[in-house]
Amino acid sequence: MANFFLDNEDILFLLDHIDVEELARIQEDDFDDVGKGRVDYAPVDAEDTVDNYRRVLEIVGEVAAETIAPNAEIVDIEGNTLNDDGTVTYHPRVQENLDRLGQADLMGFTLPYRYGGINCPNLIYTVATEMVSRGDGSLMNLFGLQGIAETIYAFANDEIKDEYLPRFARGEVTGAMVLTEPDAGSDLQAVRLRADLDEDGTWRLNGVKRFITNGCGEVLLTLARSEHHIADGRGLSLFVSERSEHIKVRHLEHKLGIHGSPTCELVYTDAPAKLVGERQRGLITYVLALMNGARVGIAAQSLGIAEAAYRLARTYAHTRQQFGVPIEQLPAVAELVTDMQIDIEAARALTYETSRRCDHENNNLRVLEYKELAKADKKRRKKLSRELKRVNAMLTPMSKYYASEMCCRVADHTIQVLGGSGYMKDYPAERYLRDARITTIYEGTSQLQVLAASRGVSAGVFETFIAGFEKTEYDDPLLADLKQKLIENKQHLADAIAYVKQQSPSYLDLAGRRLVDCAIFQIVGHLFLKQGVESDRKKRVARRFIEAGLSVLRMNCEQIKSGDTAAIDEYELLAGPVPSTA
Repeated sequence: MANFFLDNEDILFLLDHIDVEELARIQEDDFDDVGKGRVDYAPVDAEDTVDNYRRVLEIVGEVAAETIAPNAEIVDIEGNTLNDDGTVTYHPRVQENLDRLGQADLMGFTLPYRYGGINCPNLIYTVATEMVSRGDGSLMNLFGLQGIAETIYAFANDEIKDEYLPRFARGEVTGAMVLTEPDAGSDLQAVRLRADLDEDGTWRLNGVKRFITNGCGEVLLTLARSEHHIADGRGLSLFVSERSEHIKVRHLEHKLGIHGSPTCELVYTDAPAKLVGERQRGLITYVLALMNGARVGIAAQSLGIAEAAYRLARTYAHTRQQFGVPIEQLPAVAELVTDMQIDIEAARALTYETSRRCDHENNNLRVLEYKELAKADKKRRKKLSRELKRVNAMLTPMSKYYASEMCCRVADHTIQVLGGSGYMKDYPAERYLRDARITTIYEGTSQLQVLAASRGVSAGVFETFIAGFEKTEYDDPLLADLKQKLIENKQHLADAIAYVKQQSPSYLDLAGRRLVDCAIFQIVGHLFLKQGVESDRKKRVARRFIEAGLSVLRMNCEQIKSGDTAAIDEYELLAGPVPSTA
């Protein structure tokens, strides 16, 4: 029986390499629920918890391989249906996928036990999301929206939690993040959908939202302007509402890919809603927290699509004969396939490390919020919270940017390996490329991710973060030599950062992508070195990755220090005139 968990050696290796037991102890509050009657079930120790995680992932892997993947092609071809009454009907195979996940109790993945969830950390959820996405990248946009339930759990009052969270856990409802508007895409401060209190004290929402993933879901988290006299983000609040006759799907977008995921234009007409948390914190606190999780989710989606594409390319290169040999024996193809695999492992290492650190931040915040702490312990945890927040504010956009760009590259290279066959619909290679392309766009474009990550790189967060890796000592001569090369070449990045700080603020934006690429290279290089201690193959992966990337790092830093601003200063000349619309 096929299983996308058990057949992925890199995922299995990482779950052995990462200290999942430490994460389990924190996630389970050191097993404080055991024997205290707070929940019907809770694991008794770290070993029991990790075993439970693996059993859950085996189930996800089986569902992804046996149900989701076989359904993907027909879902891509036929899509979903917009009904005359402004509702949407999922494709029957999409509904089958959701039913299967619900029957396996996988739709309350990160919710606490008391709401019917299985209380998995985000690291385990990231692994699950990758496997679902390998089966069908579009289904992740339904399965991967569990961050909506997490947001309700984190910020809503008990009445709202009790009303919605058990339904999410049972798989009775799906949700949507309703943020984007026709005139407010990435600039969420410009949101105009109105929220008004009526005479009965009920919030009513009016306006239009566009490009809403799964906007036909039953539970909608909507960003709306509650303070009409405040034009920026401080005037926005977050609301939860149920799908009803007051919220119509006016249009289903016709998209390049992810056809199984309905992308909707919504019209709100006096739609009743409930305030989540406090007024005016909708964007500043709640949506920013929600989008951090969404960034990691898209990174996981990117990994899944890339993994599916790579496996197709690897198999084809092995079986396709040209010039009397399998094409994998041709040096140009061999290098392409090798670098595709290392690309995926690099993005996976970064994404899983980011997920692990986000779990530590989230659990630390939960302890601060809900536990009685001694003064000294509370002070220590607040300091830790600030440190984790700074690091994760850099790592989450890095992961989303790096994994999504990798996904597009690997999917494109898959078509190249297959040649003419890859361009045809006889193989899923073209679907992988179409599905991959959105990952660099939604939940913040690559350009916005770079902008966010570059602030951490230039402000000293990266330097502090990487110093922890540099303290690691390696007995293996190869690993020690590679580590020294990383440290020596980091000076090029330090010089580039110092140069950028001497320029105008706009130059950071111009140099941001190269700065972030260099910082990611350093981080992933050190992650591979640590993996190399436990695996001879990973040692070779580290060597290939680091040796190939050092010259790129030096080139990027030289380009940064060149001070070339022609793309800004001579934009009209170099870009040419705006094309005529005639």
